[in-house]
Amino acid sequence: MGNDRSGTGAETVSGPGYALLLAAGPAGKQRLMDAAAALPQLAAVPPAALLGTPGGASVVQLVDPADPQTVLTHLRTAAAHPGPVLVHLAGQLTLDAKQRLPHLALARTTPRTARYTALPWHWLAAELGRRPPGSTVVVADLVADETAWPPLRAAGPSGLAAGLTLYGTVAPAPPKRGAPPKRGMATPDYSRAFAGLLRGAAERPPLALLHQRAAMEAGLGSGPELLLDGAGPGAAYAVPDAAPGPEAAGWAGQTGPAGAAGPVAVMPPRMPPGPPESFLSADPRPAPPSLRPPQPTHAPLPPPPRRAPVADPLAATHAAIFEAANSGRHSEAASMAAAWEQEALRTAGPRSDEAIHWLEVRADLSRIAGDPARACELWLAVADARLGNGEPVGHPEVEGAVDRAHHQWQFVEDRARASALVPPLMELRSRVPGRKPGALEAVRRRAELLRAPARTR
Repeated sequence: MGNDRSGTGAETVSGPGYALLLAAGPAGKQRLMDAAAALPQLAAVPPAALLGTPGGASVVQLVDPADPQTVLTHLRTAAAHPGPVLVHLAGQLTLDAKQRLPHLALARTTPRTARYTALPWHWLAAELGRRPPGSTVVVADLVADETAWPPLRAAGPSGLAAGLTLYGTVAPAPPKRGAPPKRGMATPDYSRAFAGLLRGAAERPPLALLHQRAAMEAGLGSGPELLLDGAGPGAAYAVPDAAPGPEAAGWAGQTGPAGAAGPVAVMPPRMPPGPPESFLSADPRPAPPSLRPPQPTHAPLPPPPRRAPVADPLAATHAAIFEAANSGRHSEAASMAAAWEQEALRTAGPRSDEAIHWLEVRADLSRIAGDPARACELWLAVADARLGNGEPVGHPEVEGAVDRAHHQWQFVEDRARASALVPPLMELRSRVPGRKPGALEAVRRRAELLRAPARTR
């Protein structure tokens, strides 16, 4: 797990884990989500499965706290834990009236008092961001009220990540219906799916794969919600002179609990018109796909009315993404790919060719960034999605995804991270043996070496 952006779910620190399960929301009509409904299912998950720690874990539940200082105390306890840490948040986001910063609403929060009665999001980022890389993950199941949703939707998933490894979903507030209009109550469907998958798994799968499956089971991806996939944008930005209003695309930071500047969400890159085309690698070997922009496999859709045609926008987009990646601007490349993936999820759904394509792009970006564990995990998610769509095990795209996952896994040097990827890789390798004999046996041999005690000089 971690704020190392690997997203593998593998700990780079050892020992028992610590989980903080927080469900919060305002009292009365201001409450937008039945956040507490997320906790029974999560509490039923064995602590070792919840944290992925064979040595067990401590689990603390915090339901409807009223004081942000109380929550801060619990966050500091979690941040001081020497082992792996998971923080699960269920509730709603709002902006404070003065600086327009994102806050997690608590029991006494109202639109006018959010600055004093809600938990500033940058407090969370500041406390957990100090932990060792690879030790912390935040899982969020949130709704955003009318003040928070427009800037968050404009900023995209990176608006909340701020260097955290953050998985989950953020949705707009449920609409008001009826006469007189009444607002429905959102339910933590992502949390329930997340917990259900953990209860049914012999070992916890990598978090990116677990996130993909939970989002699909919860029916997410085809609506307006944002899916948080574990890819943080980097360090926090400096505080600007003037805080932007609610119509701004990002948020300015304010001084946190320890005097640190808070995060600023940056606008994702503007997307050219037209949906992404299916990405087909010309190289059938287990090496990563070519960095050349893929050629469309079918005729592009005509431009929308009143919009002038754009010459091959997809090729230009891929060229810009991989130019940034090959120049070492990995966060910039990842942000561009994430923006396109969100658009594909919104317009075509999580099982669509477009969404799978951007998973493939993100996998190759992870390879370029020198993170083979993350690349392996994303290629496993690609293979899982293709098989879930009914593609046969012998399909070249399915075989290619598993081969690339296997290829990247061989370069994962950290024993804990490599070991965490063994179960899903072996499961897929047993179904998709590939065209090279002995691939499954090669996974088994390396898995045995990883289980053996490390040699010390």
